[in-house]
Amino acid sequence: MQRMKLGEVSISRVIEIDRSSFPTASMLPDSTAEAIAAHHHWLKPHFVDERTGDLASRIQTYVVRTPRHTILIDTGVGNDKARTGAPAWHMRRSAYLDDLAAVGVTPEQVDFVLCTHLHVDHVGWNTRWQDGRWVPTFPRARYVIAGAEWEFWKYENATGKEESGCIADSVVPVVEAGQAVLVDSDYKVDEYLRFEPWIGHTPGHVCVRLTTSAGTAVFSGDLMHRTVQVAEPQWSSRFCYDPAKARATRRAFVEQHADSGTLILAGHFPQPGFIVRAGGGHRFDPAA
Repeated sequence: MQRMKLGEVSISRVIEIDRSSFPTASMLPDSTAEAIAAHHHWLKPHFVDERTGDLASRIQTYVVRTPRHTILIDTGVGNDKARTGAPAWHMRRSAYLDDLAAVGVTPEQVDFVLCTHLHVDHVGWNTRWQDGRWVPTFPRARYVIAGAEWEFWKYENATGKEESGCIADSVVPVVEAGQAVLVDSDYKVDEYLRFEPWIGHTPGHVCVRLTTSAGTAVFSGDLMHRTVQVAEPQWSSRFCYDPAKARATRRAFVEQHADSGTLILAGHFPQPGFIVRAGGGHRFDPAA
C-alpha cells in the first residue's frame, strides 16, 4: 500500500518497524502452529513474512487526508525513548519524520492525531525530545483521546503500574501542553471520521470509522494483532487487558463487517483488506 483513495479522502501509511518483536506463538498464547497452518491457504503469501517464517506484522501510522484536514492515526514507538522491555524499541533513531515527509506531510501540517488506545507502540511519536524535554511532535495538532482510556492510564501511571514509561513521556506532555482533547468514545472528529468504542484490548480502546462518498473504512487499532484472528477471533493477545471481553468484541466486529465491503486497516496488519465469509467461517482478503 503506497496510497489509496476512497472517494475524496486519501490514505497513506508510514511503516516504522516492518516486523514484529513478538512471535505469533507469544503474541497469541492460545494459538497453535497446527491451527494457524490450517489457514495458510489464504494467509499466504500476503500475510506471512518469509524472512521470519511467521505471520507478518507492522508498527505503522495511517495518514488520512480529507478535503480539510490532515490526520494521523496512532504514532508508533518513537525515537530516543527508554524501552528496555523490547530491545528493538529501545532508544530508537529511526527516520520516521523523513518517511512522513516522503508521503507529503510535515509535523506542522498535522491537524489531528487520533489515538485508538495508549499502548507503548501506538503513542511514541506523539512527542519528541527537544531542548531537554519531551514536547508534542505535531505543534498544531489536537491529540484526540477517549476519556475512558486516558483516565485508566493516568491512574496506572500515577500508581507506578504502567511499566513502559510511555504515558509519562508520550502522553502526559501532550496533556500538559494543552493539545489533548479528551472525548467520549463515539466522538465525531469531522464530517468523515468518528470514534467507535470496541473495548477489551484496553478499557477505552476505540476504532476510527471513515465514511466517504465512495464507501467506508475502519482503522481498527489493536482489536486484532494478527490477520489470523479474523478466522480465530477467540485468540486474544498477550497484551489484552480483558481477554474475554476482547474475544467478544472481536467476534462481534468480524461478524458485523463480514462481506460488508468495509475496508479494514488494522494497526499491525501488513496490508489493508476485507473480512469475508468463507467455508463456514471468515478470512481476510487483501485490498487490490
